[in-house]
Amino acid sequence: MPLDPDAPRFARQRVLPGMGAAGQRRLVGAHVVVLGAGGLGSAVIPALAAAGVGRLTIVDDDVVEPTNLHRQTLHHDADVGRAKVDSATDAAQRLAPDAAVRGVRARFDGENADDLLADADLVVDGTDDILTRYVADAAAARAGIPLVWGSAAKFSGQVGVSWEARGVSYRDLFPEPPADAGLSCEIDGILPTVCTVTGGLMAGEVLKLLTGLGEPMLGRVAVYDALTGRTREIAYARAEDAAPTVTARRSDGAPPPAGAAATPVGTGAPAPAEVDAVALAAELASDAPPQLLDVREPWEADLVAIEGSILIPLHELGARTGELDPAASLVVYCHLGVRSRLAAEHLLGAGFAEVRNLTGGIDAWSIAVDPELTRY
Repeated sequence: MPLDPDAPRFARQRVLPGMGAAGQRRLVGAHVVVLGAGGLGSAVIPALAAAGVGRLTIVDDDVVEPTNLHRQTLHHDADVGRAKVDSATDAAQRLAPDAAVRGVRARFDGENADDLLADADLVVDGTDDILTRYVADAAAARAGIPLVWGSAAKFSGQVGVSWEARGVSYRDLFPEPPADAGLSCEIDGILPTVCTVTGGLMAGEVLKLLTGLGEPMLGRVAVYDALTGRTREIAYARAEDAAPTVTARRSDGAPPPAGAAATPVGTGAPAPAEVDAVALAAELASDAPPQLLDVREPWEADLVAIEGSILIPLHELGARTGELDPAASLVVYCHLGVRSRLAAEHLLGAGFAEVRNLTGGIDAWSIAVDPELTRY
């Protein structure tokens, strides 16, 4: 049985200003990939499961050791020697029995990154490997999704958001990996509550990004100091003469053809108007229906689509904007409404006259308009 966004367990969340039933539906329809089931993952994973994120993929290649237990609260004495993804998956399923939780025992790297993020709405990096963060940043950029990252050591933690489609990547903050591995919990130690605070901030950014609440930490890093209880902020931006860090990826995973545009979508454009599923259904039945643009992946469109849609995956939109009529009334949709919001911003910034985003995506459409459609 899938998660019910109207369940009593989410009542105190739905009443939040800006959340409501629509925000809860976005969480239930979301797929988040979490890298790392250690100290930061022990705060992030339970928070997302309890908040109602419908699909969680947990990626980790490590096993539970006794020295983990003071801070990695997903795991217990009986889990020592088990794969962390197994005990983390068990813990998440206890919190959210109806959620789809998958554990992948592997190291997130250049070989598997694109496959693991193929249908994700967002990726979280809570690993203790700085090189993994550069891999995650590049893979998230290719997928057109945000990366929420965090780090923790000794008495301090850092949290930020990278989103190439919004013009900010991790390499804009740290252009090259450091020559050394930096601080490590094994050598330098870690106060367990640093993981709790840092992971909580990371989970908060995830919930904000998925629901549209608040202001994401794009171009900002929060630095928490447990010894003083203070948090300070570091702001950064892409150099004006710097090129985007990634080019568009075709739906088959191949590089773009020679001469294809590599313009990132969703950079600096005004916020698009929203239309809900019921109102859109009425417009489509009228004498002047809008054009529908589907920015999901082809395999998603094969599962379910709204009749009459044009399919241009988000990561191809920068190269294929010319295929659309800038004078037409466009409604953009995706699975949940996150990717389509980016696409709508790009189109408005490119001079399109009327572009709206379908609130809640095709998942909201299947609930409110056509319950016979496949939900995924």
